[in-house]
Amino acid sequence: MGEGREYIFQAEEGGSIQISEDVIATIAAVSATEVEGCSLSANLGSDIAELLGKRNAGKGIKVRLEENEATIDVAILIAYGFPIQEVAKQVQEAVTNGLEAMASLTVRAVNVHVSGILFPKEQKQRSGKRN
Repeated sequence: MGEGREYIFQAEEGGSIQISEDVIATIAAVSATEVEGCSLSANLGSDIAELLGKRNAGKGIKVRLEENEATIDVAILIAYGFPIQEVAKQVQEAVTNGLEAMASLTVRAVNVHVSGILFPKEQKQRSGKRN
């Protein structure tokens, strides 16, 4: 169906539904960034792609699909002053709830990787992104 991407396949009465891993990553990213004190961490490749005009809402997210279950890896930055454990647990809950609600997907695990701290000056520079 599409360029080496994996899909969640759900057989329904009257047809089937296929959801791309890119869609799963986007839902996970949006869900994670709704948590106060959390910002997604991107890698250099996605930053360069964004500069070239290719936006990827799922940056900082890795999706592994097995038998219609997902394992999600989320790389985040925590705003200075926020409790890391609490924010990470909230990200796990938000991603799980978002994927279950929007994609009816069984989430096996959400692994949160805290890759840095955002200090107030950096938070202001990331205008348009939730801190």
